[in-house]
Amino acid sequence: MKPLLLSLLCLWMTDSATAAVKVASLHPILADLARQVGGEHVQVVEVLKAGGDVHHFEPAARDIAAMRGSVLLLAMGKHLETYLDKLRDSLGSGVKVVEVGRPIPSLKLDPSQEVFVCCPHHSHSSIDPHWWHSAENMKRAARFLADELAAVDPVHEDSYTSAAKVASKRFDELKRWAQQQISGIPRADRKLVTAHAAFGYFCKEFGFKSVPVLGIGRSDDASPQYIAQTMQVIRDQKIRAVFPEDQANPKVLTEIVRSTGVKLGDSLVADGTALNAHTFETMLGHNVRAIVAALKPVAP
Repeated sequence: MKPLLLSLLCLWMTDSATAAVKVASLHPILADLARQVGGEHVQVVEVLKAGGDVHHFEPAARDIAAMRGSVLLLAMGKHLETYLDKLRDSLGSGVKVVEVGRPIPSLKLDPSQEVFVCCPHHSHSSIDPHWWHSAENMKRAARFLADELAAVDPVHEDSYTSAAKVASKRFDELKRWAQQQISGIPRADRKLVTAHAAFGYFCKEFGFKSVPVLGIGRSDDASPQYIAQTMQVIRDQKIRAVFPEDQANPKVLTEIVRSTGVKLGDSLVADGTALNAHTFETMLGHNVRAIVAALKPVAP
């Protein structure tokens, strides 16, 4: 073989071996996780960016164009992205849609579960899709993503597996930090009143009781009777604070605060897409600090 052709062949083989796997993400937390697990071997295209609204987003033509050439499309799953079937048809068979939340055990909004103090009847047995509020779930997601990347890029399987372990150790550290911060809140005060049932996985992991006023959805449709019941729970259980959420209308909670005199805490990041909190680390850090600031007793 002529030297020039040999050089070109070697160059082509080198480029092929080091070409990054293109991965599209429908959530900024997944984009961050893909970078942690994939490292230099992945190119991440963020379709839904920080500041976006997961409940009202639907990919436009420009988003679908940006996904072209992706090997994997990462979705949260658990029915959060209601447009997934239509998107699969638009992208064709060349892109594998990976619902990262699929292997993670689902939490249902059910009054019989000990994590809930009470919950709306209209949301009974609905699956809570907000699995990313748990460090343990993020560890499962990291392992699952490493396997999916290795399936399309087996050459770098060891790298993905190793990076998932590093990410998991970091999630463990964040969990221990959160537990240490939360330890200052008396167990009797660990009740999390929010407008929507977005924090069930957080409550289960960190020992809180959840009091969602509006159920899973974003609609402001709690009945007067249910609001009255929630107010009674707040009084009976001596709940110290209620928490609004970013990107959500605080109208109902404002009414509850006015009627009960309970403290209004800082807004919590529910969907993980806030401009200042769109990774697991920044989201958890923000939420834990806000909860501790409102519920931890003030030293005399």
